Amino acid sequence: MSNDYKNKKFQELLDRLQQESWQLELIISGFAIFGLFTALPRIDLSLHIAKNDNQIYTFIIGIVALVACYILIFNLLIHVILRGLWIGALGLRYVSGDIDFEELNYQNRFTNYLKNKIVSFDRYVGRLENYCSVLFAISFLLIFYVISITIIIVLFILIANYIISNDNLAETPRTIVGVTLIVIISIGSLFVFLDFITQGYLKKKKWLSKVYFPFYWLFSFLTLSFLYRPLVYNFLDNKFTKKISLFLVPAYLIIIIFNSIKHQNSNYIDNKGLTSYVYLDKKEYDDLLIEENDFISNASIQSKVITGPYIKLFKVFNKNVEERIYDFNPSLKPENDKRGFKTGLKFSNSNKNTPSRKRDSLARKYIETFNYIYEIHIDSTTYKSDFMISTNIKNQTGFETYLSTKKLTEGRHMLKLKRKYIKKKDTIVVNNALIPFWYYKK
Repeated sequence: MSNDYKNKKFQELLDRLQQESWQLELIISGFAIFGLFTALPRIDLSLHIAKNDNQIYTFIIGIVALVACYILIFNLLIHVILRGLWIGALGLRYVSGDIDFEELNYQNRFTNYLKNKIVSFDRYVGRLENYCSVLFAISFLLIFYVISITIIIVLFILIANYIISNDNLAETPRTIVGVTLIVIISIGSLFVFLDFITQGYLKKKKWLSKVYFPFYWLFSFLTLSFLYRPLVYNFLDNKFTKKISLFLVPAYLIIIIFNSIKHQNSNYIDNKGLTSYVYLDKKEYDDLLIEENDFISNASIQSKVITGPYIKLFKVFNKNVEERIYDFNPSLKPENDKRGFKTGLKFSNSNKNTPSRKRDSLARKYIETFNYIYEIHIDSTTYKSDFMISTNIKNQTGFETYLSTKKLTEGRHMLKLKRKYIKKKDTIVVNNALIPFWYYKK
């Protein structure tokens, strides 16, 4: 049937479906809004996990999913409201018919003004129908735009990580190839953006169209625009749909600005830049991680007030920690780096060539190197770094150790987790975490 799109029966079918599509729109909108509100907490949780674990690709996917959810919720809620108004208008039309301006008995000034503005009730119902149909279609088109932008951002990250910064490739070729690709994608992105905001200006000028076409062809595949291109041009060939699409972008910007507004009561309190010498952060204390999306960002202890014989110190693991371990002990860096996304399907035992004794030996060296890099201090007293690999109450992977409180005096103390790093062949020690706490005996 799809191949017979010029067939009269097929066109009649489309016309009939077009007239009845409002029912499907309402059903889809209702289920979609319910599903989106259900998915939001889970997406937000995965986003916090990715942020804390420095999982950049998972974080980007989470951001895209979150933005897509908010766009759909906003658009579909407006769509449902307008559809409800449209159904109400149809019901009122059945009872009252068109507007009888003479029956209202207004003065000529108001009667003429209302006739010019409203014209007829049927025109009002028709405009509501058009708004609803266009808004429903553009909601899903905007999701494709978000995905396209994300693909371009991910391409820049992949080129930077896997070509320009790839030590397994020769420096000169990887730099030339990487920079060339970044320049091509940057120029192409600029052209596509300019063409988008000018609604096809680059396609209208003869010499510009010749320059732009190769980039347009390339980006149609990179951004998957070949999947939704008919929708785009069906919007652009109509003045009414163009007006609505142009209205939505400022509407989103206004919403973003409105959500960013907050009232600040002090020049010093609640500032994000305050240090742990004067500021308590709940992410540094296990017993304050109450919400589902509360995670330790760097390091933590069990409570702000310590009354027992020990302090439990937990340091969160992330990719940077492992890179520092490789800097201090290059022998631990494997030839085949297994980090990153992997399929769950296994066709062979990847560890069969690595004896268990050797793996255990490497694991011990790994934790020994970590304990060498990180130093623990409470005030001016140095404590032995004796971390072991563990998971915390939020199921975060990291390193855990216990410190005796026997020599502590009652009152406030500052726990400092310091780390070594290599700078121009010199080893430098810097503060990695500052956690204030109070100690009082029971």
